[in-house]
Amino acid sequence: MNPTVQINLALILFLPWYAILAGLYWFYPRHTRTRTRRLFDAGALIVSLGLSIVAMRWGFLTADTSVGVLWKQVLATSVSYGAFLGGLTAACLARHYLILRPARIPASE
Repeated sequence: MNPTVQINLALILFLPWYAILAGLYWFYPRHTRTRTRRLFDAGALIVSLGLSIVAMRWGFLTADTSVGVLWKQVLATSVSYGAFLGGLTAACLARHYLILRPARIPASE
């Protein structure tokens, strides 16, 4: 197998699932779509994908092959998926507390 494809296989296989999760993150909740929120969401998705790529490469390059050669792909996929979900979860919480919640609180005069 081509070494470039081999090290990026986890990302290639999970990219459709990442696209589905990214779409759900982008479109929900449907209210308060401001420019700030769009920029925050775009940044969060880019950071989550970057975390996933870094984690995938780390998992592939540091896996112990004494238990089998396939373990490199298994570890890379697991760590990559966990990093992507962790990034999206942190972004959901940050978006709620930094953007959505302050938008709901009326300004007292």
